[in-house]
Amino acid sequence: MKEKIYTKRKIGLPMLFVVLIVFAGTVAGLIASISEFSYAEDNGLDANPVYIVLFIVCITLFIFNCILCSGFKMLNPNEALVLTLFGKYKGTLKEAGFYFVNPFCTAFNPAASTKLRQSDDISGNKPARENNKEAVTNKKISLKMMTLNNNKQKINDCLGNPVEIGIAVIWKVVDTAKAVFDVDNYMEFLSLQCDAALREIVRNYPYDVAQNVDTTGDGVADEGSLRGSSEVVAGRIKDEIQKRVAQAGLEIAEARITYLAYAPEIAAAMLQRQQASAIVDARKLIVDGAVGMVQMALDSLSEKEIVDLDDERKAAMVSNLLVVLCGNHDAQPIVNSGSLY
Repeated sequence: MKEKIYTKRKIGLPMLFVVLIVFAGTVAGLIASISEFSYAEDNGLDANPVYIVLFIVCITLFIFNCILCSGFKMLNPNEALVLTLFGKYKGTLKEAGFYFVNPFCTAFNPAASTKLRQSDDISGNKPARENNKEAVTNKKISLKMMTLNNNKQKINDCLGNPVEIGIAVIWKVVDTAKAVFDVDNYMEFLSLQCDAALREIVRNYPYDVAQNVDTTGDGVADEGSLRGSSEVVAGRIKDEIQKRVAQAGLEIAEARITYLAYAPEIAAAMLQRQQASAIVDARKLIVDGAVGMVQMALDSLSEKEIVDLDDERKAAMVSNLLVVLCGNHDAQPIVNSGSLY
């Protein structure tokens, strides 16, 4: 469906002026006709045919004017109104202003009553019933940037670990005809496509960096992960969603990961794994530093010829120094007051 935009329908104010004049004339004509009928009845005379015709004409104009009033449309900035006439698409009002269109045209928006977790769902402090009523009667389509906060999903990463992830998608309507006519409900369509795109991308990444994992599909292992490559993952999710919703006339401006964690059933085990990995890395750093300090001590003693140690004494000294440097608690010194040997 190709979008047709009304650009020459901003005649609301002149038509309103005409309608008000006609209303005033019909009211005056009705008053005059009713007065003439009352005068003729009180005096036992026949009503003047001219006033009978005037009365019929005024009634007809009054009803016609009431019908014309339904043709007035007012749009605020960044709003659109899709108009249909007897089931046929006539055009879209997009620019802000006061319009007059065919009074038999009706606004069409199948997503008017749809409520998602997005930025435009909050309507002050009104009750939920009042908000639903307002949504049903308001057929305007917002052209503003809106934020869809999609529900958290449980998805298996590329290693099979279940993770929970949530995203926020910033989007807007760019083609009202496609949004209204090419899909059943463009809001629900967007939400479903966000879920599908999220699953499609997340299953290619591990939660943390893993070996021999290709996340880009180029056949080369890389260090991509959901936690460490959030910007890259968000960009791929945005592109995937845009590809899926282009047919609905929607534009995706940005997609961001708002929540990321292991699923509750494996969260405790993964926490222990992360703690163990951190402890191993810390111990490795401590041992490397301790070995360097022992080597420095032995070299210093040898260069300054403070004491001459054989291999057995060196081994004992190395053992004692490593115990002192790598231990979790402070060493308790023992003073040897006897002979060295």
